[in-house]
Amino acid sequence: MGQTIAVVSGKGGTGKTSLTANVGMALAQMGHPTLCLDCDVGLRNLDIALAMTDRAVMDFSDVLAGYCTLDEAIAPHPTQTNLYLLTAPAQIDADIDQEKFRTLFPAIRERFDYCLIDAAAGLGRGFRLALVEADRAVVVTTTDASSLRDAQRTVMELGGLPQGQVHLVVNRCRKKLLKSLHQTIDDAIDMAGLPLLGVVPEDETMPLYAGRGIPLLMSNNNCAARAYRNIARRLNGRRTPLMRIR
Repeated sequence: MGQTIAVVSGKGGTGKTSLTANVGMALAQMGHPTLCLDCDVGLRNLDIALAMTDRAVMDFSDVLAGYCTLDEAIAPHPTQTNLYLLTAPAQIDADIDQEKFRTLFPAIRERFDYCLIDAAAGLGRGFRLALVEADRAVVVTTTDASSLRDAQRTVMELGGLPQGQVHLVVNRCRKKLLKSLHQTIDDAIDMAGLPLLGVVPEDETMPLYAGRGIPLLMSNNNCAARAYRNIARRLNGRRTPLMRIR
């Protein structure tokens, strides 16, 4: 049976959606059938991060309403084998029943090795929806003080998950900035109170590739791409050392 992993953050702008897309692609490149599921109802953009805009015609609310089957709503990636998208409804006021949402997952677990759920930012309805069937959670933060405080608050809302199944990713790290602020990655770990799953360096080329509709992992082998692949390996149970932020 496949794993379901919620990717969450206490605030917007941490790079949660990019991480979901790129780690999902890395798992697919490792040979694992992987579903990226957008839970940001009304503000979905995982399709953009995956370069799959307009590929997904139906969303998961259409499945719940009986307008289509789950197989019809899941869209395969146009170029990356093993990678699929199930998108969220575009209506901002869509009211998704959590118990109905739960019914999607037996079939998802049977078909996919991994399901990465891109939760809505914050601790509202979309956050709770993403955790309905989550086996694990990844809290995404940056090194700024407000993001770390929000990560701490997010951890407090994840008490329902088993011990050891909640991890931290520190995103958009700049070594020079860390030095100027007298911060270290250890400080971020201590403030969030979570084991570290990965560190992703700031990548100024990511908006360029996104604007061209090219996912980062299909474009180059720079530090950020390697960091995403390392996170995917750790999710898969492989021992992988942390890379140095240069």
